[in-house]
Amino acid sequence: MQAQVREKGWAAITSVVAAIFLTSMKLVVALMTGSLGILAEAAHSGLDLIAALITLFAVRVSDRPADESHPYGHGKVENLSALAETFLLLLTCAWIIYEAINRLVFEFKEVDPSIWAFMTMGISILVDYSRSKMLARAAQKYHSQALEADALHFRTDIWSSTVVIIGLALVWFGEATGQTSIFVRADALAALVVAGIVVLVSLRLGRRTIDGLLDRAPHGLADHISAVVAKVTNVRRVNRVRVRDVGSQTFVDLSVAVPRHLSFEESHAVAVQAQAAVRTVAPNADVVVNAFPISENEGVLERIQAIAAHGHFAIHNVTTHWTRRGMWIDLDLEVDPHLSLERAHAQATDLEMQLRAEFVNANSTAPSRIADINVHIEPRPEELIQGSELRPKDAHKYVRQIEQVRSGLPRTHAVQDIQLQNLNGKVYLSFHLILDPDVPIGEVHSLAEEMENRLRREFPQLGRVVIHAEPHNSKT
Repeated sequence: MQAQVREKGWAAITSVVAAIFLTSMKLVVALMTGSLGILAEAAHSGLDLIAALITLFAVRVSDRPADESHPYGHGKVENLSALAETFLLLLTCAWIIYEAINRLVFEFKEVDPSIWAFMTMGISILVDYSRSKMLARAAQKYHSQALEADALHFRTDIWSSTVVIIGLALVWFGEATGQTSIFVRADALAALVVAGIVVLVSLRLGRRTIDGLLDRAPHGLADHISAVVAKVTNVRRVNRVRVRDVGSQTFVDLSVAVPRHLSFEESHAVAVQAQAAVRTVAPNADVVVNAFPISENEGVLERIQAIAAHGHFAIHNVTTHWTRRGMWIDLDLEVDPHLSLERAHAQATDLEMQLRAEFVNANSTAPSRIADINVHIEPRPEELIQGSELRPKDAHKYVRQIEQVRSGLPRTHAVQDIQLQNLNGKVYLSFHLILDPDVPIGEVHSLAEEMENRLRREFPQLGRVVIHAEPHNSKT
């Protein structure tokens, strides 16, 4: 931020110095030669000096951080600065046009196309070119409308100075060839061309400035943002995009629809991903994302999860199937282990009623007739239970039986990282089961389940059994 302030400030200060030099030089030469074209350029540069001073003030104020009175920052100062410069340019043009018409029609003034006039305009072009390049580079880098307006001033000076040189050259040619009557008013005509150029550029700049003050969205940016955000995972649709520029800062406010079964943390993660997507389009944007839940295009399991999340029910092992009688839903409901059966059953009944209400929705794409809902109540595991490692002698018989069971299962290769512990009188068992990498996950689940069932028949004292499947030759 400090680097931005320094670079923008330096660009504005050098513009002020350049404008002072050019205004002084053009004014002296205009008075010496009587050239209206150069005098018009001197007036133009004089207003450029005022504009440069306004720009210097604007870039210093606009980079101040947001405060209580200006929560969106002070960037609008740059728009006001650019608008003020536009009025100054138009005022200059009005005077130049008036004076040019006066010389063309009513009052003739002799012009001296001396070498000083040509040198002045040549030096002016060189200074204007270097200034416009520096200002345009800083304006593009920091999205500064004030610096852009200043760069435009110096760029139009290049065009107008070129026209003035052409006008002076025609006057000189007329004097050299004795055709003074034909070319004597070329200087005034050149001044009119200068004024026309500046008017067109000023009106274009003024329109963009007013658009900025009225918070007009940059053309096509909202559609571009909507397109990239729509590709974010779990964004079902982009409902609204609002964009506005405040100085060099772009503010984006968008609303996205997310599946209603997502948790608060998951919805927040979607919002963060949407912000990152916006910044691929507008890198300096300040982005606010509102994620709202919807129930569109949900599957049966997603709808069950949404109902459970809304009612703060902890469920797992959800299965569903369909028969002629309707849809069957089976799931496990975790409850506080200290609850009485009556209170736990009340929770299960509440969940069942909410599920039935969900699936009788006439607009549902899933089967709306419920055959039955079976809720298996089980105690929620306690946290941080004190455990102890099994004695090597006891552990050995488990390890031997695990390997024996594994050898009887197809497409398995080995068992690794076997862990055995005593937890509240039960044996905790976990291990990694290595299988062929191309085994379908459904078959993997069946093999793990078969292995667990055989081990439980052999060891009734088993409690929690965790089998982690890994592909053979996996580096993980």
